[in-house]
Amino acid sequence: MAIPSLATSLCGIALSNPVLAASGTFGYGLEFEKLVDLDALGGLVVKGLSREPIEGNPPPRVYETVGGMINSIGLQNIGVRAFVSEKLPALARLRTAVFANVFGYRAEDYAEVVRVLEDHPGLAAYELNVSCPNTSHGGIYFSSDPTLLAGVVTAVKRVARRPVIVKLSPNVGAIEPLARAAESSGADALSLVNTFIALAIDAHTRRPRIGAGFGGLSGPAIKPIALRLVYQAARAVKIPVIGLGGISTGLDAAEFLIAGASAVQVGTANFWDPRSPVRIAAELADFLKREGVSNVSGLVGSLEM
Repeated sequence: MAIPSLATSLCGIALSNPVLAASGTFGYGLEFEKLVDLDALGGLVVKGLSREPIEGNPPPRVYETVGGMINSIGLQNIGVRAFVSEKLPALARLRTAVFANVFGYRAEDYAEVVRVLEDHPGLAAYELNVSCPNTSHGGIYFSSDPTLLAGVVTAVKRVARRPVIVKLSPNVGAIEPLARAAESSGADALSLVNTFIALAIDAHTRRPRIGAGFGGLSGPAIKPIALRLVYQAARAVKIPVIGLGGISTGLDAAEFLIAGASAVQVGTANFWDPRSPVRIAAELADFLKREGVSNVSGLVGSLEM
């Protein structure tokens, strides 16, 4: 059998393979260029960008737990204006697709970050991190309220010429209403899942292991739940879905594609091996060859229930 093709497209964006580096796990990408060929990635999602710089949460910010890790970085970032002047020019020279992760605490914050990014080349699309409290509505999370979610997507779509991906949280009762709300308000794709709210305790000090108290659980421990949510979201909408949550091997990636994802993101695995996305793409190609699948698109949504 000929070498299987990993080439695919997402919202009209050509990808050499469907394995992307997830936001918050790969910095701004440039920090890793001495460790990994960035152009070998299917794409990379930079860490979240806000209107103004954010210092982040008090340490400790990361704690390794059974089957994964808990983090509470606090969305530390240099702010969108510093990003476009200090980071984006170098990123724009890459062949790989670069996605900007965007967050805010009001719909206007998201729209303003995207408005600034729209004036600069080098980005393929935006990914909206909606797992933030809406300060205009008493701290209700955008990710848990279909109406608030639709409002932020609509605000961004008014100013965005590039595709808009909405990153959904697993910390909800049902994923389908949120997926449909994002789609109906103009989202071009979904990515899921973000981290699960978690708590680790030091029994000796009787205090949290994380400086901010709660953190986000990621890694292999969440994979079965993430797979279920990706399957449910993909069945609920017609737009593409990007799957993430505990992917550390090519077989993991294949499972997410079979569940209905058109592409995947690798997150926690990058902390122990920044080359993980490239390795996982190679392992995915080997899996396709063994299974007699000529193109990676042949896996997408092939789950039989």
